[in-house]
Amino acid sequence: MEPLFKGRHFITLEEWTKAEIDKLLEVSKELKRKFLNNEPTPYLTNKTAFLMFFEQSTRTRNSMEAGLAHLGGHATFLDTSMMQISHGESAKDTAVILSSYGHGIACRNCFWEVGNKYLREMAAYSTVPIMNLQCDLYHPMQGLADLMTIQEVTHSTKNLKVSIIWAYAKSHKKPISVPLTQILLFPRYAMDVTLAYPKGYDLPNWAIEKAKENARANGGSFRITNDMEEAFRNADIVIPKNWGSWVNNQSTLVIDDLLESYKSWKCTEEMMKLASPNVYYMHALPADRGNEVEDSVIDGPHSIVYQEAENRLHTAKAVMTMTMGNK
Repeated sequence: MEPLFKGRHFITLEEWTKAEIDKLLEVSKELKRKFLNNEPTPYLTNKTAFLMFFEQSTRTRNSMEAGLAHLGGHATFLDTSMMQISHGESAKDTAVILSSYGHGIACRNCFWEVGNKYLREMAAYSTVPIMNLQCDLYHPMQGLADLMTIQEVTHSTKNLKVSIIWAYAKSHKKPISVPLTQILLFPRYAMDVTLAYPKGYDLPNWAIEKAKENARANGGSFRITNDMEEAFRNADIVIPKNWGSWVNNQSTLVIDDLLESYKSWKCTEEMMKLASPNVYYMHALPADRGNEVEDSVIDGPHSIVYQEAENRLHTAKAVMTMTMGNK
């Protein structure tokens, strides 16, 4: 392993060069090959990581726990409501202590205007890598798995038409971290990215400007539309997913008049027919079936959501292998 990776924090892919991301993807693909061939991968034998969750999780928790076991290590799941954090212990104290006990700390904290700052504070005091399992702004583990999946199903990402589309959902007020990560990452791989959402569901201006900059620097493109049909039209990949109106409205209320006015923003078979004949449907999951997407689409021939979810395991293993090794 190159010294470039050892001990590195993994908080956002923006802080990793394209060459470094390519190396993570190379390792991910090799770990996937070995997993499918039942080849042992004891790269983190006797290493320990602490997984702190302020929110619920299925794919993220299990990909990290299973992944570290595959690598010969041990992951400790920490429900933060059962930690002294719930009594006010600081991010600094938590990071100093946990980093003295093991080899990595991973954390999910999606509270608006809190999560990323919390991770940054832990990173300032931790002596081991801090890994972002999703915050209010970024979800680098998901972004890496999304990119890996896209590379697996396409010959080239250059000028690939990818549409990231807001969709109606009412399960909870979701973070903006998945679409924000995607609009920053995909243009770096020369994709032609369309971001589509109804008025009121904007992403931060700084992220939009950075997405445009990433597109200019890497031969991709980036545009915004408030027309759902326009986003589906001729797309090679569609990612219809809900996110909350956090930029314009910090209320934690899940269902409001704005949300209810956009029930028509749904991924249907009719919408899919507007896309490329060989279009792929992606979603970070869990999908709000019946609201965000019709069952016939997510369970249909264009869907690669399970491949995408499976790759969460292999990319998580790559991040841990490259950052936690040889403490």
